[in-house]
Amino acid sequence: MTDYRAIAKQISLPSKAFVDGEWCDARSGKTFETANPATGEVLAELPLCDDADVDIAVAAARAAFRSGVWSCLHPSERKDVLIRFAGLIEDNLTELAVIEALDAGKPITDCLEIDVPETARCIRWHAEAQDKIYDQVAPSSPDAVGLIVREPVGVVAAVLPWNFPLMMMAWKIGPALATGNSVIVKPAEQTSLTALRIAELAIEAGVPAGVLNVLTGMGPDVGEPLGRHVGVDALTFTGSTEVGRKFLEYAAQSNMKEVCLEMGGKSAAVVLEDARDIGRIAELQANAIFWNMGENCTANSRIIVHESVHDDLVEALRHQAAAWSVGDPLNPETRNGPLVSQDHFTKVSSLVRAGLDEGARIVCGGQAGEGLEFQPTIFADVTREMTIFQEEIFGPVLAVTRASTDEEAIELANATPYGLAATLYTTDVAKAHRCARQLEAGTVSVNSYSEGEISTPFGGFKASGFGGRDNGLHAHEQYTELKTIWIDLTG
Repeated sequence: MTDYRAIAKQISLPSKAFVDGEWCDARSGKTFETANPATGEVLAELPLCDDADVDIAVAAARAAFRSGVWSCLHPSERKDVLIRFAGLIEDNLTELAVIEALDAGKPITDCLEIDVPETARCIRWHAEAQDKIYDQVAPSSPDAVGLIVREPVGVVAAVLPWNFPLMMMAWKIGPALATGNSVIVKPAEQTSLTALRIAELAIEAGVPAGVLNVLTGMGPDVGEPLGRHVGVDALTFTGSTEVGRKFLEYAAQSNMKEVCLEMGGKSAAVVLEDARDIGRIAELQANAIFWNMGENCTANSRIIVHESVHDDLVEALRHQAAAWSVGDPLNPETRNGPLVSQDHFTKVSSLVRAGLDEGARIVCGGQAGEGLEFQPTIFADVTREMTIFQEEIFGPVLAVTRASTDEEAIELANATPYGLAATLYTTDVAKAHRCARQLEAGTVSVNSYSEGEISTPFGGFKASGFGGRDNGLHAHEQYTELKTIWIDLTG
């Protein structure tokens, strides 16, 4: 078995921001610590950037964009560079996976088998797509030609979450770079290290200086200035609904920049009366809530189940929860590591207490392990008024609610402000089509738990999304401006 702890000791972790192709300190000279959530050990001191650093990064990104060194390349030339970039990510698989496990507390097996490979796959997919997308010619008289073209928007800011640092970076920079933009990435302060290493690999692949920049620091010091900056043409954000609303305010108060938001979720799995194979459903749904410590915006944190199969499903879920080991993220046998930070651990713990105080029945879990570890937890007898039914917990905590009819189950699934994803279990094909359309969510999976794949757009309804989609060709649209060129042929 590979000794990932020994590998971790050999890795040189980044300790500076990355702007205009160079490592740099914050102008203020200030730093902050990033720590391993599994041990509390300080991994690195990183630059505590602020609005002065944002100004420098925006100027570098703008200069690179205007020079045409990237934006004016033929799409196939950008494709070639990005494919090399994806290859370098794969070549550095183990290093990136270990850094991600150290910084985010993610299980090393997930990092090796999911996060890093999916990061490379995402960048390669968008690279391959870009030189196969055609503009349009409008129907017109023989006296004119109307061209409808898309051009890169310019400077894009990408503000990332801490739960999937590598994958969410790829979801943003893949289409933004493929379409010819310059990008400034603000990683979450808890998980900045892999973003910095990725920027270094981009330069090695041939992405020009100034085209991909990474600023480390806190949200109010870096994220807000990016949101307000008149030199930023578009901003993409994945994170909480509360912060997403602020980015809309910043855009309105500055230059009305394009804003794309992928925000919170309280996703439901709906198990209808005719659902079969309860054991398989329980296995899928345990993965849907316990994978990545429940720190997943699409996690099916609610199950709305018809009363005829309710008791069997709850018991099957309890057995599944026992299989989710919690421990050292660098141990390949570990399925779940710690929660990402003490603040987040405190939040999850308080919401579990709220579930108990409001009368939900705890089936298993509900307690902490060592340090920031949190045991897989299942609540039954959850009603729509309860906090754990309405609020996103973002931890390994499942709320099960009983429904007396299929119609009530769909209504309960929609009874939150969120609409990111949903899952539906039924053996009736007609019912699957009908109910999938009734569920208020950007992605609905039927008889499985899934977010789709790279080719399918990802985003939410209601308070879960705004302004565009990640993934698929649709993601390219939010990083481009649509232009009409009307040519009079009579002159």
